Amino acid sequence: MTLAEVQTVYWPILVWPLLKLLLAMAVSLLLALFVEALNWTHGMARLARPLIRLGHMSEVTGASFSVSFFSGMAANTMLSEAYDQGKIDKRELILANLFNSLPTYFLHLPTLFSLTVPLIKGAAVVYVGLTLAAAFLRTVIILLVSRWLLPAHTASNAAVIEKAKDGIDWRAALAKAKTRFSRKMKRVVLYTVPIYTAIFLLNHWGIFDGVQGFVTSKITWFDPRLISIILFHVAAESTAGLAAAGALLNTGSLGQREVILALLVGNVLAAPMRAVRHQFPYYAGIFRPRLAAELLIASQLFRVGAVIALGVLYYWFTA
Repeated sequence: MTLAEVQTVYWPILVWPLLKLLLAMAVSLLLALFVEALNWTHGMARLARPLIRLGHMSEVTGASFSVSFFSGMAANTMLSEAYDQGKIDKRELILANLFNSLPTYFLHLPTLFSLTVPLIKGAAVVYVGLTLAAAFLRTVIILLVSRWLLPAHTASNAAVIEKAKDGIDWRAALAKAKTRFSRKMKRVVLYTVPIYTAIFLLNHWGIFDGVQGFVTSKITWFDPRLISIILFHVAAESTAGLAAAGALLNTGSLGQREVILALLVGNVLAAPMRAVRHQFPYYAGIFRPRLAAELLIASQLFRVGAVIALGVLYYWFTA
């Protein structure tokens, strides 16, 4: 492969997106390390304190939950740092990652709503409402499970508060963050670059499309018009599925109930594959590949289960 081929063929579809991902990870990592060095996690956890107390979670989990409303990558970086330092164990790490699904959903909610309303109009309220209800359901379940699995935190935070009152040493905090950043970023690059490249090649060679085509071909009990919505939702981006749903809805070929159920099925089938494509490369750089795979599997199984549960309820109540 010549340099000219890299610049003309692979630069816009592989190299440049990978560089942007690494830049975003570097900024998130430096931010998380700087916040930790300043001991701001305690203050940020105040926003979620009633919830983390209910779930017997730590201050780090509360801070991560608050940060998730702005950056899921930064929140995961905070959890990774806390896990590496022994501040939280693997059980709380998994629960905290699942717990952050609600603010992560809110992070993407404006984009989702702005896409669904023009395409499927009134059905958008029901569809988005069901996916939002699924996110709330996951949060409630996680709080109950974590309260049962995790011990109550009885340690006092007085030392942290007193340290914060002494003033902020910005220079020392930045120096500490930079020292740890260089070490951590090497691991991020070491894992993210080859995994991202491998997944890009699998996608480029059509492996993921083949798997998705096989899955959708097995859905033979659906109306062919519904299969078209599911197929577009799975094989392309979700916007394609919404566009197909909008076209069938506007022409009267399908009713609102059928369109919403088809979109929920497409959501369930498409999300795990997209998680592998888009999330696993940076997860592997933050958490290490094996742990990243465990976190993604847990989150996708939990997410799919919640969406299926809400879909079944909607199916029964609208029958």
